Amino acid sequence: MPEHWLKFAGISNQDFQRRYEKDQRTADIISYFTVIAIIIACLGLFGLSTFSAAQRTRENGVRKVLGASVAEIAGMLSKEFLILILLAILIACPLAWFGMHRWLTGFAYKIEIKWWVFAFSGLLTIVVSILTVSWQSIKAALMDPVRSLRSN
Repeated sequence: MPEHWLKFAGISNQDFQRRYEKDQRTADIISYFTVIAIIIACLGLFGLSTFSAAQRTRENGVRKVLGASVAEIAGMLSKEFLILILLAILIACPLAWFGMHRWLTGFAYKIEIKWWVFAFSGLLTIVVSILTVSWQSIKAALMDPVRSLRSN
């Protein structure tokens, strides 16, 4: 805010800064916990994809023997996770918009949340999850079909 407007309103820079220190601390804490939550979610997704690939070892071996490509097998393993992630995005976006809208109404300057913020965050979520799941999917698809059919 320009300093001449602050003086006109009878507010000093220090008063203005003190009003938003709490919001800055809250933003910092939310940022730290967001990073921790993303790491935990990626670890969980990685573990779940590892478990799913291990459970479908024989199926992948049979598909490979019958001529399925690595891309088809990896796509098949990744598709089920992608559907769940898209469903989670569809549920989370309206809830996030509602929460952000309510939080932003408490500020003096009103701003609207743009649609592209949710589109970008959803796209980023999909990219991170595909990278997390594709590692295990490709590893399972590249496994020797003879070894996978002999196991269990």
